[in-house]
Amino acid sequence: MTGQGGSAPQTGRYSTVSMSLLTSLLARPLDPGYEAAARRRAAEGPTRRSLASTIVLVLIAVLLGALTVRAAVTLRAPQPAVIQARAVLEAEVTERSREIAEAQDRIAELDAEVQALQTTALEVNDPELLARLARDDLVAGAVALTGPGVRITLADAPGAQDGDAERRVHDSDLRVVVNGLWAAGAEAVSVNGIRVSARTAVRSAGQAVLVDLVPLSGPYVIEAIGDPDRLPTRFAGTAARDHLALLRGVYDIPWSIDPVASLTLPAAAAPTLERATVLTKEDR
Repeated sequence: MTGQGGSAPQTGRYSTVSMSLLTSLLARPLDPGYEAAARRRAAEGPTRRSLASTIVLVLIAVLLGALTVRAAVTLRAPQPAVIQARAVLEAEVTERSREIAEAQDRIAELDAEVQALQTTALEVNDPELLARLARDDLVAGAVALTGPGVRITLADAPGAQDGDAERRVHDSDLRVVVNGLWAAGAEAVSVNGIRVSARTAVRSAGQAVLVDLVPLSGPYVIEAIGDPDRLPTRFAGTAARDHLALLRGVYDIPWSIDPVASLTLPAAAAPTLERATVLTKEDR
């Protein structure tokens, strides 16, 4: 029976209507009102601005540009209060620097006076202690020293840039050389004029090499006072000499070692005294 199951859906009509709508959208994407306005503008031709409106637009643009420049200049110009405050700070820094310099000079005078009084007193009362203090000062680097020795100079490889770390002299390289000089029998060592003692740190901060917290730049000059006959020979047998050869052969870092008839190394920076105890005869 043909009536069982109901009638089949009439899909052909709905598909025809849908296709007609899609065709209309693709063929005429603009709304009829917009399309009519576009045809009307095309028929009328491009609109012409009047001379007065053009002049007004130019004046507005010039005015806006002038205001922008004036605002930028006003913002960048230092204010009188800022200039006055900076002048006061500069004057205060200058005054404090002068006071610090005077205090340092006074400290040096007092240190020399104390040293002279100590020497005078010990020469009479305890010459043995005076000799011991002199030896201790020499070992600690507390006094300047003059004598023959060697000078080792290191520099970064030619053309080495900041990012080329392998071809630059590191703090570890300086430590190796300084320790090699001590092992070879050096009596005193300095790096770029800074005396190295048991309290001196040789390290780095970023790209800078610090010796006793003082930033240094190459070339690095390491001077050592010691026996002129034994010091160069004994240094040549240390691991420091092999390290220098590695720096030149692999990383193209130049260096030189030269004997010097007379070197003068300054005293190391005096440590800060935090506490002191008076020694008795028994303690000595």
